[in-house]
Amino acid sequence: MKHLKTIAYYLLWTALALLLGLLYLRLIVGAPPDEAEYKGLGYILWLFYFFGMFQLVLIIGGTVAVLFIILDLFYLKKRNYFKHKPILKRSGVLVCILIVVAVIHYVLEKVIDII
Repeated sequence: MKHLKTIAYYLLWTALALLLGLLYLRLIVGAPPDEAEYKGLGYILWLFYFFGMFQLVLIIGGTVAVLFIILDLFYLKKRNYFKHKPILKRSGVLVCILIVVAVIHYVLEKVIDII
């Protein structure tokens, strides 16, 4: 039962990481196309937009989630870092990890031009 509770706990943090990844990509990519452009060729562009967003959210949000779970399991729990306001502190750590991933993404995409 203890393991099931831990898995459910980290699934919630993973969902939050995916949501943060969605917000980050919405800032980077921008708003979806207008509904008036969904006819003809615009529909294909709409499909590319949403499937691309879905794939990138899974990649970036999954990266943030994996890094958070590794950091939480192997470092933060061992130091007993979260005595007061644990949800707020873990949320801050999750946002910090997202910022690090966003900076790495920016450097790889704009500066080095690998992505």
